[in-house]
Amino acid sequence: MLAFTFPGQGSQRPGMGRPWADHDSWDLVTEASDVVGRDVGHLLLDADADELRDTRNAQLTTFVSSLMVLDAVQRLGIDADVYAGHSLGEYTALAASGALGFDDGARLVAERASAMHDAGQERPGTMAAVLGLDDDQVEVACNLADADVWVANFNAPGQVVIAGSPDGVAAAGEQAKTLGAKKVMPLQVSGAFHTPFMAPARDRLRAAIAVAAIRDSDTPVVSNVDSQPHTSGEEWTSLLSAQLTSPVRWKHGLQAMATMGVTAIAELGPGGVLTGMAKRSLDGVRTVSVATPDELSRLMEWVAGGDASPPAHEGEHLFAHERLVVSPAAGVFTSAGLDSGTAITVGSVLGHVADTEVRSPFAGVLQNYIAVDTERVAARQPIAWLRTD
Repeated sequence: MLAFTFPGQGSQRPGMGRPWADHDSWDLVTEASDVVGRDVGHLLLDADADELRDTRNAQLTTFVSSLMVLDAVQRLGIDADVYAGHSLGEYTALAASGALGFDDGARLVAERASAMHDAGQERPGTMAAVLGLDDDQVEVACNLADADVWVANFNAPGQVVIAGSPDGVAAAGEQAKTLGAKKVMPLQVSGAFHTPFMAPARDRLRAAIAVAAIRDSDTPVVSNVDSQPHTSGEEWTSLLSAQLTSPVRWKHGLQAMATMGVTAIAELGPGGVLTGMAKRSLDGVRTVSVATPDELSRLMEWVAGGDASPPAHEGEHLFAHERLVVSPAAGVFTSAGLDSGTAITVGSVLGHVADTEVRSPFAGVLQNYIAVDTERVAARQPIAWLRTD
């Protein structure tokens, strides 16, 4: 059973888009720029570390670059049985599951980032990683600080992030060292995320979530808030709102995935931080990270080299000899009414999105339509799947 995980803010790096500039999946960058009215390509290619550290830039670039990696992976015919994302990455996971369209997701992330940036300006805060101390002892350290400081991320055994006022984080850090922490490491962030300091952003986020109209999904996404898998769009409306001021229970989510039967985890997007957390949290689970086109072949070898090959059923989970046909545009989909088992040649018309034909770039046998007639789809959203051998 295979899981895809997606990184959060802090994983962005200057120039992280350069390896992708000539790849077909770069089209997502152009689309995101048009949707949010910003030059995402500049941020991915030319922005320096200071520019990317701005919450409004960090979240948008991480979201787009992670979905660019996912798009490239899905072009290989590989998808997962379950998704999860760390903080911002949860929005990426929802887009990966189809619960969020790409355009709606980009707009929602841009608004979330702006609201969190403004909340950070209103109530300045900071964060720090506490290493080598049990979760409950970190909570004790926050209580002993007697200040505005809370646990923000339960990342992995011996790795907990605290957040709050600068004085509160400093005081809790000293208490943590007294209790036996090996190290307290300040993080370069612009706010106290996942704490009550983010409450001023809640109304704006709720309004943006309502506009995004999150759908039900066939593939579950494991929530940061309760560490449980969810497929209901209605449930995500409250979960995403709660996530803003609640700790990210990443370690618990990893454990939940293992209980579900996940035996392999691929991290898609910049950084590779989540792969290290998975290794620290779970025994016997295979891991890999993919951030550049050069790493796609390694992913293929990794998937083929163990028991993690995703099963072929219902069109969501594909072997390497199967292919997804994706939408060439955004709009309402109308199928050509082809039956399962129909032979498909390169260029065969599978349907239309608005006035644009959906033509198959592959030859094979139609296994099933994924999109439903009259469904509004986003560009790059899967339409149908083929067996190509």
